[in-house]
Amino acid sequence: MWVDGHMAFVRYRQIGEAIAITYTEVPEELTGRGIGSKLMRDVLDQLRARGSKVISACSFASAYMDRHPEYNDMLARDQDESTTDRTEDQSS
Repeated sequence: MWVDGHMAFVRYRQIGEAIAITYTEVPEELTGRGIGSKLMRDVLDQLRARGSKVISACSFASAYMDRHPEYNDMLARDQDESTTDRTEDQSS
């Protein structure tokens, strides 16, 4: 998502039947404007429309989903299995 010349984005990958949200980037110039929340809402709405389950392997995505329980039905049941992937993805 381009906003005022800066790009905010979500990185994700498929793990089995689910989509793992592995990283969310909002440039410092855009912080405090709700850009990250809009980005997460758009991504989750698109994934819901496709019938996808979600693995929240990013701290921002996890916090967003905690604040918005209307997306809890999308969480993949095997969240615990994603913790290894979370460590690997955030270090790159």
